[in-house]
Amino acid sequence: MQIPFSLANRTALIAGASSGLGAHFAELFAKAGANVVLGARRTDRTAEVADRIIAAGGNALAVPMDVTDEGSIIAAYDAAEAKFGIVDTVVCNAGISVPGRSTDVPIDGLQNVIGTNFVGVYLVAREGAKRLIASDSRAKENGRITIIGSITSRLTGEGDSAYAASKAGVAHLGRNLAREWVRQGVNVNTVHPGYIATEIQGDWFQTEGGKNQIAAFHRRRLQDMSSLDAMMLYLSSDAANSVTGSEFVIDDGQSL
Repeated sequence: MQIPFSLANRTALIAGASSGLGAHFAELFAKAGANVVLGARRTDRTAEVADRIIAAGGNALAVPMDVTDEGSIIAAYDAAEAKFGIVDTVVCNAGISVPGRSTDVPIDGLQNVIGTNFVGVYLVAREGAKRLIASDSRAKENGRITIIGSITSRLTGEGDSAYAASKAGVAHLGRNLAREWVRQGVNVNTVHPGYIATEIQGDWFQTEGGKNQIAAFHRRRLQDMSSLDAMMLYLSSDAANSVTGSEFVIDDGQSL
């Protein structure tokens, strides 16, 4: 694709970059000119993505990152700064799902979902903002934080209540963080994708129930991952200087 917005001279840290959307965003941002830091627990996978980026002529670094562990997050930012300088662009993408009816989901599953999808976003965004503010983002107005939400935050259904609630929570968190940092040159926005075939979905869309779900979408298809590209690049670029505290639903009309 033609890159609509340049990320040259930016350093982007992407949480949850070992597969799916996170890995895709890492390669996209590198093509747009950013130095890319890939954070995830599965370092073998982030290393593979980083190697592809470097082989294509980009700049990338794979770092261990467990978004539920503040020490791990701090270490990831430290490594990013040592390699590329201040991280001015953050994508809070790490997320998990523990499907099942709410009466059946075990407490540890519930805690893992909230710990990763909500607390993890909070910690990754907070650490990024701390460092940006300390580096005079108020004057530079260069801070960009994008939270990956979900259209499930706006829908009701069966089998994913904790996941949906965590995504609704981070959307409101994003608005509050945007308000808190509005004078500090740090913009915070949330993107709500529709249903995309990624690892978090498992084999659901190959089952009869999953096929029926796709058939119920207005366009009878899953959303393509690349449909998020232009918005993600825009929100991370200098062009989005005046955009903060906003939510963007990009779902191929699935939630209409």
